[in-house]
Amino acid sequence: MKRKMPSSYAILFGIIFLMVILTWLVSAGQYDLNAAKQLIPGTYHHVVQNEQGFWDILKAPVVGMLGDDKTSAAMPVSLFILVIGGFLGVVNATGALDAGISSIVKKYHGKEKRLIIVLMILFSLGGTTFGMSEETLAFYPLLLPVMYSIGLDSLVAVGVILIGTTVGVLASTVNPFATGVASQAAGISPGQGILWRLILWVILTTIAILYVYRYAQKIEKDPTKSLVYSQRQADLAHFQLQEIDTMNNKQKHVIIAFILTFIVMILGLIPWQTINQNFTFFANLRNSVIDIPILGKMIGTDFPAFGDWYFTEITILFIFMAVVIGYLYRMKESTIVQHFVMGAKDMIQVALIVAVARGIQVVMNDGMITATILHFGETTLSNLPPVLFTILTYIFYIPMSFLIYSTSGLASATMGIMSNLAEFVHVPKDLIITAFQAGSGTMNLVSPASAIMLGVLGIAHIEYATWLKFTAKLLGIIFVVVCLVLAVATLFS
Repeated sequence: MKRKMPSSYAILFGIIFLMVILTWLVSAGQYDLNAAKQLIPGTYHHVVQNEQGFWDILKAPVVGMLGDDKTSAAMPVSLFILVIGGFLGVVNATGALDAGISSIVKKYHGKEKRLIIVLMILFSLGGTTFGMSEETLAFYPLLLPVMYSIGLDSLVAVGVILIGTTVGVLASTVNPFATGVASQAAGISPGQGILWRLILWVILTTIAILYVYRYAQKIEKDPTKSLVYSQRQADLAHFQLQEIDTMNNKQKHVIIAFILTFIVMILGLIPWQTINQNFTFFANLRNSVIDIPILGKMIGTDFPAFGDWYFTEITILFIFMAVVIGYLYRMKESTIVQHFVMGAKDMIQVALIVAVARGIQVVMNDGMITATILHFGETTLSNLPPVLFTILTYIFYIPMSFLIYSTSGLASATMGIMSNLAEFVHVPKDLIITAFQAGSGTMNLVSPASAIMLGVLGIAHIEYATWLKFTAKLLGIIFVVVCLVLAVATLFS
């Protein structure tokens, strides 16, 4: 009988249990803190042991969600995850995303190979901005017939969507489930480090497009070169091209509002004055608007300028835009609420995983072993060159993302420790977040723990071994490129 992989919850509770055991075995210790409550290197000292027990295992996820004096709360992240789920629930109910892709396919009828470029850019944008993954399932039945109709195969169709979204998530710029959660755990703004993440996204998206396009050209010239050629006749019979609907005006308005939402989020999260102290445009604009009599008070004097946004502001944004999109599509108020709640419901598992994962840090902090582990890292890694440390962090996250498949859970479980270790070797925390995202995204392309990937391969009639063969060279290229970008970023940071 085939054994099932344990769930993310089981793995995380297993790690919490392991941390409880370590509180009995590892010496307790602390660091002195500066005025900003940051650890001061070289000040580690032993303290009285504080062993944890069974009650602490049960308590850890609760404290992880609510927070305490030693651990930041997962609540802001979990709430935002639920809200963005509700937002996507309203958007998906309009059918705008499906209709948008369908319209593009229809527009490029007769020039379908160009769709590889257009669609991969769009799917990669979805991955890098909001972690697009499950939302793509509706597109596979649409794209598979199109690719077969022009002499290509199922690997091209799946590659366009799955590789496109995966490299986008790998190089997440403002993805709330990766960048957002990791930044909150590390105690920095999600906008920090966005320039290098954007550079990585452009490079990897270009490489992914060229990789899939080159394979498409090869099998277009010689169909026998297809890795799924043996089942081509059966696939041609199964994936028959169907009539494609066009996007109506209401859906066009939804798409515009959808895109605008993410533009506003990006503008709000980028730390403009951190990048350039002389750039005060958004701060001055905010002050000018607030100073307008009556209007300023109507908007609210606590309204922050772009560059000062965090989870509170972007959560408000997605709630507001969910309502706006609902009314643009002329939904009733009750219908908007219904779809919002259903969308949020789909994200409950992710939201809870963040809290359980944060429980790991709760046990370590309460058991006074976090500082001891950091001290071990300080003494063993302090002599490592920063470039090597950053690359090793990327490599570390590749197998870790297999053990904890949830990106949010992995960030919550590890980023507090890894970001502090980075300070000891003078590596910016935002580069550790980039390394984490890249490691997680690299494994997600082929991880057998990915229900989405396995489900998609089932839809497209692709064997897992065939998918591994198709992506093997791409994985090698991605690994080398990520290491080079991280090395350059570390040297110039």
